[in-house]
Amino acid sequence: MANAEHSGRPAESFGASAADVTRARWRVARLGLWLIAAVLAVRQVAAVLGTPRGERMTDLETWVGEHGVLHVAGSLYDSTQFTGTPFVGLVLKPFTRAAEQALGWGWTFGSLLLVVALGLVAARALPQPVGRRTALLAAPVAISLLMLSLPVRNAFWLGQTSIIPVLFVLLGCFAVRGAQGDRVGGVLIGVAAAFQPTVLLFVPLLWFTDRRRAAVSTGITFAACTAVAWAAMAQDSYTYWVHHMAGVGLGGEADDLANQSLHGFLLRLGLNGPLEIALFLLLGAAVAVLALRRAVRYARDGQLLLAVAVTGCAAVAVSPATWQHQLLWVLPAVVGRVGKRASDRYVWPVAVVLVMTLPAKMMLPNMSALYPLRDNVVLLAALAAAVAVPFLARTSPYFDTPVPTAYAPPVPTRFKHVPLLPFLRRVLTRPNLLLELLLIRVTYAAYSQVRLAATGGSNSAGRARAEEHGTQILDIERFLHIDIEHAINHAVVKVGWLRDFFDFYYTSFHFVVPLAVLGVLYWRRPVDYRWARASLGFATLLALVGFWLYPLAPPRLMPGLGIIDTVHGVQDFSKPDYGTLTHLTNQYAAMPSLHFGWSLWCGVAIAIIAPRMWMKALGLLHPLFTVSAIVATGNHWVLDAVGGAAVVAAGFGLTYWFQGPRARTAAAKEVAVPAPGVSSDPPAPAKHRTGS
Repeated sequence: MANAEHSGRPAESFGASAADVTRARWRVARLGLWLIAAVLAVRQVAAVLGTPRGERMTDLETWVGEHGVLHVAGSLYDSTQFTGTPFVGLVLKPFTRAAEQALGWGWTFGSLLLVVALGLVAARALPQPVGRRTALLAAPVAISLLMLSLPVRNAFWLGQTSIIPVLFVLLGCFAVRGAQGDRVGGVLIGVAAAFQPTVLLFVPLLWFTDRRRAAVSTGITFAACTAVAWAAMAQDSYTYWVHHMAGVGLGGEADDLANQSLHGFLLRLGLNGPLEIALFLLLGAAVAVLALRRAVRYARDGQLLLAVAVTGCAAVAVSPATWQHQLLWVLPAVVGRVGKRASDRYVWPVAVVLVMTLPAKMMLPNMSALYPLRDNVVLLAALAAAVAVPFLARTSPYFDTPVPTAYAPPVPTRFKHVPLLPFLRRVLTRPNLLLELLLIRVTYAAYSQVRLAATGGSNSAGRARAEEHGTQILDIERFLHIDIEHAINHAVVKVGWLRDFFDFYYTSFHFVVPLAVLGVLYWRRPVDYRWARASLGFATLLALVGFWLYPLAPPRLMPGLGIIDTVHGVQDFSKPDYGTLTHLTNQYAAMPSLHFGWSLWCGVAIAIIAPRMWMKALGLLHPLFTVSAIVATGNHWVLDAVGGAAVVAAGFGLTYWFQGPRARTAAAKEVAVPAPGVSSDPPAPAKHRTGS
């Protein structure tokens, strides 16, 4: 017994030590997330207060008098810039004695406190029970997402009150309970409705979830607040409720892209008059009914925060005018769980976060066929959350235990520290297509922005430096006797069909071939898809660093060199911004050449993965044709291609270092979604079965 006790102590000590290490790691992670939230908050405050007066808090400019002091003279809605209700104006009235500068500081820090409170309440409102990890990290993550979201940033910038209704609704739904608490909660939600009238949509939610005292209190409070505002500001109340029909036309034209409501959507489609109004009322009623049915079901299921989000998304859609600062209701929908597979769980939250934090033009390409989708992306996200997305119920067996992800067996390595990140295991099944498309699009948009910003936002900003670097590259090539650009360019120009071929190849295959390779790998070789995608991502990231640190003029943009631009036409070197496409992209992002880099990546991937020799040879022809095209058309130096090869090699090297060698098993193993209670493990081989 003594030996047993003695031998058990080290194990207990080891277990306690491991638990302490785990707790310490989570504390460090939590501290790091709080630091991120603090940095984002400071950044937002600095951005607002660092903006000159007159450009910040423009909605409050309605109240600014001659000497920078707020006043209430005339109607709030004379300029149609003020979008709040008369009750909001009544609430703001006590601030009319404050100087504008003092109000700016107070308003900004007050809004910051509201965001922090909203994040804390949302974190506490998660469906119970929650794990220790979620409980530790939820609050800083929620506050960080709020700080990054476009509605919150817009509310800070304009000096809007749109954070208050969301906070009051969450407080009314979660912070107070019981008979007395229901009345207090109803008062809070009623005040929120006085700020944003479509919040009245929460009344039926409260009623049908057996919180009828709260529903009645909400209605009474809203009526009382509106009546008080009408008594104090009769003309403004008439203007808002009657003339503008609850705010329609305030803040901008109803068909403006910023109006992400069904009404704005129908107007942008070209509908107007009685037909548009009738269709809006019909669709609005349908959305409200369907959303409330879903919200009641989720509330009874114990997912009250999701129910609030669904109702708020419906309020966004059915409002006559929903401006960007009023779209915060969409963000709480991120808590909904969608999909039976573990690998699908990230699709919906990632989509919501991207929609709420990035401009629509970064979400979808600039194609006319996609304009209706791009221009209404937030409305579509709100409608999806309100009536379409199949959120899992807590009673579903997949709610807490989704179908696990299948991983390829690790490949042995010859190096001690490879892989550097062992948790990045090779997933056998293909990733979710929607998530991949979203990430590819956002990554490319970020790539384009960084590529252009590398020259200070315009091509003229970095022209002198880029041409200086071009001279350096030319001198190096002359020293190495590889300055062949001029000779090849003029030789190709003399042969019409060859010039046309290289022009076509340069402009047509840069994106098509990499996307085709990724598509084939995604469909046929999921394991290799992730490996190839990671190496391409690393190569592109390294190329961006090169664009930033070493802007370089291509041969066609070097004055006096005599290179003929066969693709873009004759350049006018007398203009600071010259050349076709200079307003779209950075013409001085030549080193390294991603035209050649991406083509080399395609060739290497095909050569490694293709099962037949002729396929491998065909794949390797692509980088050969590409390097010929970029030199012949005058778009790159020979050393640019060397740089492209270097970043691709580094991309494959980093992938190897982080994840280890490419998995030998590349065939897709589709994991079927088992029925509840049925194991997802494959059946045992026949020789190991019993009873055969």
